[in-house]
Amino acid sequence: MRTEATKRVAHVFSLFDANGNGILEADDFDLMAGNVVEAAPDSDEAAKDAMRAAFRQYWTTLVTELDTNDDGKVSYEEYVACVLSPKRFDTTIGVFAEALAALGDPDGDGLIERPRFVALMRAIGFQRANIDALFEAFGPSDDRIQVATWVAGIKDYYAPDKAGIPGDLLV
Repeated sequence: MRTEATKRVAHVFSLFDANGNGILEADDFDLMAGNVVEAAPDSDEAAKDAMRAAFRQYWTTLVTELDTNDDGKVSYEEYVACVLSPKRFDTTIGVFAEALAALGDPDGDGLIERPRFVALMRAIGFQRANIDALFEAFGPSDDRIQVATWVAGIKDYYAPDKAGIPGDLLV
């Protein structure tokens, strides 16, 4: 596992920990899902529902894999062990990546315009300067990126063996 990967997921953990109590709970994911869906007013209800479902699957995977004492909470140490394990988390992150990218492409043209990308990433909690750096690293054309590029970038973000990737710019 690379240091860069650990830094990436530590950052996401801090963003998902909505109340800052040092653990993840179902409410954190419900709140995040609401924020992200709200940032995509032009997206259709099917895309919004898919995003909500992806956040629920993300949480369900974590709690199913990790919550051995059934307290409905996941610590940072538990989180890292799961999300950086491709065998345990690849399917979940794939669903999440597809749903987020689809939310950013309401017209279905396979492209995501910068304002939509920024709005979604800000809703998750990333900083504007980091978002802009990431968008540029994805090689925009006419201030748009390919849906497939963003999906691949999200999947790479959770890859334990990746370094020097665009997602490193978010940390």
